[in-house]
Amino acid sequence: MHISHRQHFFDHIAQTSDYPLALEIERAEGVYMYGTDGKRYLDLISGIGVSNVGHRHPEVLAALHQQLDKHMHLLVYGEFVQSTQVELAKELTDTLNFESENPSPFGKINNVYFTNSGTEAVEGAMKLAKRFTGRTEFISCFNAYHGSTQGALSLSGSESFKRNFRPLLTGIRNIEHGKMEDLQYITTHTAAVIIEVIGGESGVRVPSSEYVKALRKRCTEVGALLILDEVQTGFGRTGSFWAFEPFDIYPDVLLSAKGMGGGMPIGAFMASQEIMSVFKTNPILGHITTFGGHPVSSAASLATLRVTLKEELAEKAIAKGALFKSLLIHPKIKEIRGKGLMLAAEMESFEVLKQTIDKCIEMGVVTDWFLFCDNSMRIAPPLTITEEQIREGCKVILDVLSSN
Repeated sequence: MHISHRQHFFDHIAQTSDYPLALEIERAEGVYMYGTDGKRYLDLISGIGVSNVGHRHPEVLAALHQQLDKHMHLLVYGEFVQSTQVELAKELTDTLNFESENPSPFGKINNVYFTNSGTEAVEGAMKLAKRFTGRTEFISCFNAYHGSTQGALSLSGSESFKRNFRPLLTGIRNIEHGKMEDLQYITTHTAAVIIEVIGGESGVRVPSSEYVKALRKRCTEVGALLILDEVQTGFGRTGSFWAFEPFDIYPDVLLSAKGMGGGMPIGAFMASQEIMSVFKTNPILGHITTFGGHPVSSAASLATLRVTLKEELAEKAIAKGALFKSLLIHPKIKEIRGKGLMLAAEMESFEVLKQTIDKCIEMGVVTDWFLFCDNSMRIAPPLTITEEQIREGCKVILDVLSSN
């Protein structure tokens, strides 16, 4: 008897909820995904901020094929000179070679440590901060998400998300994102503050420029590293290549992943050579990974970076985000927050939102909610989305809201 892939999915793929979407997608291209039945879905969440240059961008595919013809894995991270990895590191740091009125006391970021994911980038950055500062306290924000491994989970600002996995790391303090008074909790005991410039899973929260500058100033004063988590926001998502740029500050450590790979798994934590060099001694090989900066993923990431810059996707995201905001006007939408193409459309309750999301998927538009903000719709399509496609998606959302 033939058993469908769908049944095998439920029988053999470890489930993380009782209600997975369970869409069976056969192929994807640009901003669309296609089911095994031929049904077309407009992707308004980019695999949660991954497909910034769209699904299967031709230049990313070409880079993948070219690298596959050369080699795949050779040796563990950091031992061999691998051209795609080296070129990617150089061009990544080129995006960070600018002056700021609120600089890092350790100079510009010029070193990249490649990982397989955003969570791994967080873990590496935590070790780096402890080793460099000799301190153990970390500060993160309430309702922040930095990953699910035990160190990253310890930083999580939602007790409900981590309660049943305790004991976790000690020495973690949570503060309110954007709240000036809470900066007093950053002290000479603090190894690092890890923060999303724009809060992601909290429902896209944009702080004031004054807050971000005060945060940078406080970290400098007490000798704590400022780690910016740009796993969701990086690579053009919010209207600049890095979300922190318009705030006129500069981090000590920067994290990236998700949209960085063009659909391939890759992440990175980046810092100055002064900071990163602590991994070389006492002990030697202070942080190691087998597949970090895999040559095929690095080739995809390099192509993604070049496409993002060449096609000016970050700059164009500003007008595209504004179009979403202008079209999504409905009594059931209380507010739309965000920058560029990282948006949250707030509704009155999870029930209203869930009904809307389910019906939108039936109508061929894929949206989602946020881990720590379940009354807001996630809108984060590929940056390559056109005005016509934005109008197409918004019409479905509005029609669904009016029919509910």
